[in-house]
Amino acid sequence: MERQEAIVLLKYHAFAHDDVNHPKMEHGFLGSLRPFRGQLIEENFHELIRILRTLAPDLSHAALDREVIACLWSITHLARTWAVEPEGMLRSNHLISDEQVAVMEEWLNLFSYAVMILIEGGDEQEAFWGYEQYVLDRSVQKGEGDGI
Repeated sequence: MERQEAIVLLKYHAFAHDDVNHPKMEHGFLGSLRPFRGQLIEENFHELIRILRTLAPDLSHAALDREVIACLWSITHLARTWAVEPEGMLRSNHLISDEQVAVMEEWLNLFSYAVMILIEGGDEQEAFWGYEQYVLDRSVQKGEGDGI
């Protein structure tokens, strides 16, 4: 993925792009939560990680792209506020299950940790270690790993 493509995709996931009619605005990370259609879209989470990997070199610079940071912050804050917090719109209206809340919280923790490490100038191996473990654990659960 090229840097500019990553920024455009990030804007879609953060519901911050000018093209409000693009399908990714409705079905991207934040768009899929408002209105919530009963399903978390795991591919959105994986795409956010691919975007972060692409933008990782930029996030270690002393001067950061304000628009990128605003999108990262929006995704983390709004998804947590809407889907994880007990008084958030999804939980308070009983639109999201406890299992989905746990998944969303895990995604947000992994995502925000990676952002934090990258902004602090940490290396990508450390930033994405938790995500790599998540993928490994999921593949073993699905029987795709060696199943030890």
